Amino acid sequence: MLTIDPKDLEARAFYSYMTGTVAPRPIAFVSSIDSQGNVNLSPFSFFNIMGINPPLLVFAPNNRGRDGSKKDTTLNIAEVPEVVINMVDYKMVHQMSLASVEFPRGINEFIKSGFTPEPSLVVAPPRVKESPAQFECKVLEVREIGTMNLYICQIVMAHFSEDIIGENGRIDQRKTDWVARMGADWYAHVNQAAMFEVEKPNTKIGIGYDAIPESIRLSKILTGNHLGQLGNIEVLPTQEEVVAFRQTPLMQDIFEQAMHGCAYLDNLLHDEAQRLLAKNKLKEAWLVLLQSQNVDKS
Repeated sequence: MLTIDPKDLEARAFYSYMTGTVAPRPIAFVSSIDSQGNVNLSPFSFFNIMGINPPLLVFAPNNRGRDGSKKDTTLNIAEVPEVVINMVDYKMVHQMSLASVEFPRGINEFIKSGFTPEPSLVVAPPRVKESPAQFECKVLEVREIGTMNLYICQIVMAHFSEDIIGENGRIDQRKTDWVARMGADWYAHVNQAAMFEVEKPNTKIGIGYDAIPESIRLSKILTGNHLGQLGNIEVLPTQEEVVAFRQTPLMQDIFEQAMHGCAYLDNLLHDEAQRLLAKNKLKEAWLVLLQSQNVDKS
């Protein structure tokens, strides 16, 4: 384990450790405007949701590392405290990167990067037409800490492409194609192939890790992820259910393999439970695992 005190490194050096590990990060593609009507468009990955009621987004441009000067977005917000936060998907990532170039103040990055400005309904800065999700925001609060300028923004109007809306009228994650920032020059492509579901336990109380029998907790086959799934069951199967499951063809085959010395019974059971957990078949996995606890192996 590499242990680092941030005070022992130059700030930009420690920054590389932060961005390489606090990742992937969503990208706020921020359009802003100054009091003269000059538009700026810049991406920031120090960004996330921070509130529900009211709906809040937070992003934080740091001052330029080269000379410590404030970025155009920071200067614009000081004059007009409104922004549009446009989300970035894969088809626009290289244009977004082009907009991050430090063009001279007053240069319109919409023009330089080839994006289409779309008038906003409530705020002054324009939206990025090509973005599949656009949030018009009022800047509620500014916090300056060291070289960081933190903006707390309230969403006052939102726009979503129909391409990412599902049949229920909500965002369908399977239709999205987001990109996210990682360390150095690396990005993540968050499409359907990279996504998976984890059932939220907030509507029930599972038995917990500590209630899992020790022989299962100490398994050489089941990982911490598997044990987390197992601990999320509310009630273990009954003895009657376990005994009945012993008669299924699956269990008959496993016990026959163990009887002929193909492998240890526990290993066979844990292997099968692992496969069932990969399919989110939690109760079936428990019915398999409890065979070694509740059924005579002889």
